[in-house]
Amino acid sequence: MSEEAKKNQYSADSIQALEGMEHVRMRPSMYIGDVGTRGLHHLVYEVVDNSIDEAMGGYCDTIEVIINEDNSITTKDNGRGIPVGLHKKEGVSALEVVMTKIGAGGKFDKDSYKVSGGLHGVGVSCVNALSSHLKATVYREGKIWEQEYERGKTLYPVKSIGESKENGTVVTFTPDDTIFTQTTEYSYETLANRMRELAYLNKGVTIKLTDKRNKDEKGEYISETFYSEEGLKEFIRFLDGNREPLIQSVVSMEGEKNGIPVEVALIYNNGYTENLHSYVNNINTHEGGTHLSGFRRGLTSTLKKYADNSGMLDKVKFEISGDDFREGLTAIVSVKVAEPQFEGQTKTKLGNREVTSAVSQAVSEMLTNYLEEHPEDAKQIVEKVKLAAQARHAAAKAREMVQRKNPMTGGGLPGKLSDCSDQDPENCEIFLVEGDSAGGTAKMGRDRNFQAILPLRGKILNVEKAMQHKVFENEEIKNMYTALGVTIGTDEDSKALNLEKLRYHKVIIMCDADVDGSHIETLILTFFFRYMRELIENGHVYIATPPLYLVKKGAKKRYAWNDSERDEIVESLGGGAGIQRYKGLGEMNAEQLWDTTMNPEFRTLRQVTIDNATESDRIFSMLMGDEVPPRREFIEKNAVYANIDA
Repeated sequence: MSEEAKKNQYSADSIQALEGMEHVRMRPSMYIGDVGTRGLHHLVYEVVDNSIDEAMGGYCDTIEVIINEDNSITTKDNGRGIPVGLHKKEGVSALEVVMTKIGAGGKFDKDSYKVSGGLHGVGVSCVNALSSHLKATVYREGKIWEQEYERGKTLYPVKSIGESKENGTVVTFTPDDTIFTQTTEYSYETLANRMRELAYLNKGVTIKLTDKRNKDEKGEYISETFYSEEGLKEFIRFLDGNREPLIQSVVSMEGEKNGIPVEVALIYNNGYTENLHSYVNNINTHEGGTHLSGFRRGLTSTLKKYADNSGMLDKVKFEISGDDFREGLTAIVSVKVAEPQFEGQTKTKLGNREVTSAVSQAVSEMLTNYLEEHPEDAKQIVEKVKLAAQARHAAAKAREMVQRKNPMTGGGLPGKLSDCSDQDPENCEIFLVEGDSAGGTAKMGRDRNFQAILPLRGKILNVEKAMQHKVFENEEIKNMYTALGVTIGTDEDSKALNLEKLRYHKVIIMCDADVDGSHIETLILTFFFRYMRELIENGHVYIATPPLYLVKKGAKKRYAWNDSERDEIVESLGGGAGIQRYKGLGEMNAEQLWDTTMNPEFRTLRQVTIDNATESDRIFSMLMGDEVPPRREFIEKNAVYANIDA
C-alpha cells in the first residue's frame, strides 16, 4: 500500500485509547472548564470539533447542529463516519472506544489527521460521560450503525440497523442535569456565534444551526446557515462592519510556511483601538502566543521599513513604536499546528516557537506586496502611524499622572473613595456607584469591613471614540485606576494591566435600574473591555442587580426585580397591595439597599465573562462606535425585548 493510501485509511486501528474516563463525572471542570453555561456549550463544541476535523481533512463539507425541543443537541456531518470495526487492543467496536474512552480518537493518530481542532482533545467521550443519554448513529460502508449510552455507560453493543449509501456521523446527547445544575438550556445566540466563527475559519464548509424550540413568523424553526467563500477576508469585513475603514481593501494571505498552514487578514480603520484575534486549530487563543508575536514582528518591521524607505518619517520628532503601527488595526491570524503546546492560565496561549518565524515571514511577504501595489493605502497607513505616535507621547504623560496617584507609589487614594478596613484583596469588594447621592446611601448601607464605595460622577468617557491620552486624562477613569491599585503597561504594551496589586477581587458596577443606568454600565464595561480586559478574564467584574419594585401590604414587604415578579407578589398578597417603583438607587434607604443589593447572603451578582472575544469586540464597536446605522438596526431588532422607561 502506498504512503498516501496509508494516510487516507481511517479504520478501527486508527483509534488509540489513551486513558479511562472514570474521573470525568467526578471532576467535570477539569475537562470542560466549568459546569455553568460555558461548560454546557463546550459539550456542543467538542462534538462539532470532530466534524470540523473531518472537514479539515477534506472528507466533509456539511455540518448540522440542532437544538431539540427538550434542549438535547443533535449534530450531523457527511464525513467518513466513525469507524465501527473491532478495535484490536480494546476488543470492542472502535465506535464504543471513541465514545467511552477519554482521549480516544483519530486526532491522536497522525496518519488520520494532520491537525485537529479542540483544545484538550478530550473528545466526544467526555460529552458522553456528562450526558444523561447519548445516541451515536454512523453511516458507513453501506450500513447504518447505532449505539446508545447512559452517563457514559453502553446500553448495548454496536449494531447494524439498516442500509444506506450515505456516509457520516449523527450524535444526539442530553446534558446531565445532575452535573449541570445551574442550567441545561442552550443559548441559540452563543451557539450561532461559534458556528459563524467556525464557518469563517474553515471556508467552503456549510454549517447549519436550527432551534426547534422556537419558530419564526412563517411558523418555521429558527435557523441560520453559515458558509464562507473567502474565509478570513469575510470574517474581517464582518468584525469591522461597524467601523469606518481607512483603507478600502482587506489585506490577506493564505499559505504554508515552514510546514505550518498560515492564514492572515487585516484592515485599518479610523478608530483608536487595536483588535487582534488569533486562532490555533480553530481555537480562539485570547492570551495570544508565538503566532501573535510573529504577526506583530512581521507587521512592525515591514511597515517601518516601507515608511523609512519612502522618507515619510523623516520629519517625525518622536520615536515610532510597535504600538503605533497597530492603532486602528483589526487583524485575524489563524494557524494550524500538528502538536500545539498551550500555556497561560486558561491554556489558550500558544507556546510553539517555530510558529513565530512562520507567521512573521508570511505577514512580511503579504504586506510588502500590498504596500507596493497600493501606494495610496500605504500613505494613509503611515500618516495614521505618525498621528498615533504623537498621541502615544501625550498618553505616556497622562499615564504618568495616573501612576503618580497610585496608592502603592505614595500618591494617595481618590478623595471620594470610602475604603474598607480589611487589607486582604480576596475578601474585599468595591462598588462603582453612579453619582454622589447613591454613593452616600451605599456608604451608609455597606459593611465597612470588606466593602468599599467609589462614586462616579455622571457618565464616564466613551473610550471607544476617544484617543488614548484622553482616556488617561479623564478624572473618573484616573480614580478607578488609583482605587483599584492596578498599574498600566509601558510604551511597548500601553494597555497591559498588572493585577499583582489589585486591591479588591470583586469589582461591582452598581447603577440605577433604568436606561441611563444601563448606559453607564455599558460605558464602564466598554472601558474595562478595552483597557482592563484582564479584570474580566480573571473573573473580577460583576454587575449588581437592584430591585425595580417594593410591594407592601401592611407589615409585609417584598421586592421584585421585574414586572412578572411584581405581579406574582401582588397576587400572592391579595388585593390592596401598594407598589413603589424605584427610579434609582437614591430612592432606597441604606437598609433597603443593603438588604436587596449589597448583602452577600441575599443579593444577586451577575459575573461578567467573555465567552467569545471576537463577538464581544464587534458588539462594543457597534454599540459605542461612530457608525449609527448598525446601532439603529440592532436597537430596532432588539427593542421588543427592551425595558424602556417612560
